[in-house]
Amino acid sequence: MSQPAAPEISPPPPGRVRAPQDLLAGGSLVALSAFALWAGRELPGGRLGAIGAGFLPRVLATLVGVCGLWLVAFAFLRRGDPLARWSLRPALFVCLGVVGFALTIRSPGLAVAGPLVVLVSGAASPETRARELLLFAAVLTAACTVLFRFLLHLPIPILRLGGWVNL
Repeated sequence: MSQPAAPEISPPPPGRVRAPQDLLAGGSLVALSAFALWAGRELPGGRLGAIGAGFLPRVLATLVGVCGLWLVAFAFLRRGDPLARWSLRPALFVCLGVVGFALTIRSPGLAVAGPLVVLVSGAASPETRARELLLFAAVLTAACTVLFRFLLHLPIPILRLGGWVNL
C-alpha cells in the first residue's frame, strides 16, 4: 500500500514570524541581557591582564544577548513551534525556591537553604517523585558544602542555629 502524499505547505511571506516561541524566548534573553548589563554597569571591568569584578558578568550578559538575537533572527527564517499555553505553577515554585534560598543562605545556612531550594523548586513539576527529590537535595547540598567550604574556602555558613550551632 502506498501512503498518501503529504500536503504541501507554502511558507509565510517574508517578514512574518515563523517561530513565535523562538521569538518570545529570544526577546526574553535580550531583555535579560540588557538588564544584566545595566545592573552591572558600575562594576569595574578591568582589562584582560587584570580582570575586574564586572568582566565576567559583562561577558556572560553579552553572550546571552547574542544567543537571544540569534533566536530572534531564526524566528523569522525557519519554522518553529507556536506559542503554547503555559502554567503558572513552574514559574511560581522556582521563584519561591530562589527567594527561600536568598532568605536562608546567611542564617540558618547552606544546610537549610540547599535542600529548601531543591524541594520547593522540585514542586514545580507534577511528575516529581518525593524520594528522588530528597536524595537529590541531600547529594546536592553535600556537594555544595564540599565545593564551597572546603575546596574553594569560601566563608559560606553551613549551619547557624541561634547561639547553639555555628558551622
